[in-house]
Amino acid sequence: MSCADTLTDYALRSIGIGARLLPKADITICEQVVLIGSGVIWNIYYGLLAIVTGFFFATVLAVARASERPVVSKPAEWFIFIFRGSPLFIQFFFAYELFVLLPKLDIEIPLGFTTIVAETRWLTKAWLGALIVLFLNTSAYSAEIFHGALKAVPKGDIEAADAYGMGGFTKFRRIIWPTLLRLAWPSYTNEAIFLFHATTLVFLSSFPAWKQKGDALYYASYLAEKTFNPFVAYPIVAGYFILLTLIIILIFSLFNRRLNRHLDLENRSKIKYRPQIMLAR
Repeated sequence: MSCADTLTDYALRSIGIGARLLPKADITICEQVVLIGSGVIWNIYYGLLAIVTGFFFATVLAVARASERPVVSKPAEWFIFIFRGSPLFIQFFFAYELFVLLPKLDIEIPLGFTTIVAETRWLTKAWLGALIVLFLNTSAYSAEIFHGALKAVPKGDIEAADAYGMGGFTKFRRIIWPTLLRLAWPSYTNEAIFLFHATTLVFLSSFPAWKQKGDALYYASYLAEKTFNPFVAYPIVAGYFILLTLIIILIFSLFNRRLNRHLDLENRSKIKYRPQIMLAR
């Protein structure tokens, strides 16, 4: 089989397009690169949806934590503490065990004229259940970053907005939130990178791949088992994530430039990614 045929058969296999059967013998480097690249589609799916939805929820959490009302600030504070204080792998395990019980509870939503039974069996699948865990986890980490930036917003800017007669929501939308993002963006970029790296834990969690539609580590594990050589498949996974990291840095740098467009060049914050040795998130 040529490399072109391999691309046709396996490039989109992880989303159900292409050959159904995986290669079992005489596996080439091209097949490994293409199959693992196919699995990266799911890692991008997990990371992209979690970071987009978590961004808005993290903003709400940060504002809630900064509230002077304990009934608002304490739940947000404890949510952030729990998800930042516990290992992500344990969160995957606990969520899976919880989601397994939900189909047995028959969740019903009364609408008055009829009753809808909520479909919960998909929560035990990786494409939804694991995504929910990643969403909650990154929301907590991002909220802590946003909360620190919120406290660092210059009081002079807020006082100027008050003097100008801006209302609460207008002041937040035009003054506080843009400044919060500008201050938090470099740290938030690192959180986005770590989140995409954390998507590899989905394979190790209890959430099963649906119809063998697994992520990059799913295919790397299969290929390492069939070839008896882990020193090819796993470095390919690392190479894909290094490339993905560079893309994230580029995209977030463009947003950072947009957020700092009103500042002089020497006063603009720059995104710098410094690799660190991490054993666990």
